[in-house]
Amino acid sequence: MQAAIAISASQWTSSKAMRGAAVQQSVAAAVPRARRCAVVASAAVATKTLKIGTRGSPLALAQAYLTRDLLKSAFPELEEEGALEIIIIKTTGDKILNQPLSDIGGKGLFTKEIDDALLDCRIDIAVHSMKDVPTYLPAGTVLPCNLPREDVRDVFISAKYKSMDELPEGAVVGSASLRRQAQILAKYPTLQVVNFRGNVQTRLRKLEEGACDATLLALAGLKRLDMADKVTSILSIEEMLPAVAQGAIGIACREGDDRSAAALAALNHEETRLAVVCERAFLAALDGSCRTPIAGWARNENGQLAFSGLVSTPDGKKVYQTTRAGALTEDVAREIGKDAGEQLKAEAKKDGTVFDW
Repeated sequence: MQAAIAISASQWTSSKAMRGAAVQQSVAAAVPRARRCAVVASAAVATKTLKIGTRGSPLALAQAYLTRDLLKSAFPELEEEGALEIIIIKTTGDKILNQPLSDIGGKGLFTKEIDDALLDCRIDIAVHSMKDVPTYLPAGTVLPCNLPREDVRDVFISAKYKSMDELPEGAVVGSASLRRQAQILAKYPTLQVVNFRGNVQTRLRKLEEGACDATLLALAGLKRLDMADKVTSILSIEEMLPAVAQGAIGIACREGDDRSAAALAALNHEETRLAVVCERAFLAALDGSCRTPIAGWARNENGQLAFSGLVSTPDGKKVYQTTRAGALTEDVAREIGKDAGEQLKAEAKKDGTVFDW
């Protein structure tokens, strides 16, 4: 916790009138919409409660509860009844589960409705799995906070086999991730990979019912759900490079909302934030969509920022990889990611590989 930038109880609990005016001013700056009057009125009423917006999946709720508990630890006054409220928001991505994300609009489908709620002042902060957040942010919002990152690795889960190496030819692996699909097929071209969407519990139930022989999930999510016991084996980074921002939780607020920004500053883990900046710059340079298998991982290695990136064709037949290293600063992190993405894009183009960017 960064105590040096935590705000005091007196700053947090200033008069209702002052807090109401501050919220109205931030809304006026961040929400230039016709319904602003109604939004300001509702925000003024809600000034006593910090509202945390989240999806309703078990994993999303676990991340929202973690955020709530960290806020309470940083600001004892937020332990008072009614000081914090978790608001569940149903997203389009949660409603449509029978189609691949690439066919229905991509990962932004998990954040759009939450972004709208933030801009409408129905919530004050938004908790996201960073790998679901598009590389652009809606005007009027900022994402200044990343919580300490969980383990970035993927895991193999199967009731029949102990590892990927044990899967026989023709075995069926369920995964909704093109990144995972491509890396599986690059190493095990005789396997079948089928679309496999739903929350963690749904996927594990489908696996138990025999929908596939094995599946791959993020270790971070299983650990946050206290379900690490479901893991058959953990894949090494060499076996499966993680998704951009995998294992990272990001928390957004409205631009100009000093109250929320000060709270999030106390929770931010700067090393994680810099790694995420690097990885998202890589993704942005590739103009990556849910139709392109992309993986990227930045981390602190002996005080230096190290980065590994990958882009592949969906069938895994052509894989382009690169690495970078540099200082642990925001400017360098962004430049490393951008440069790595531009390199792989140029290599693919020179090679005649066509991606659905």
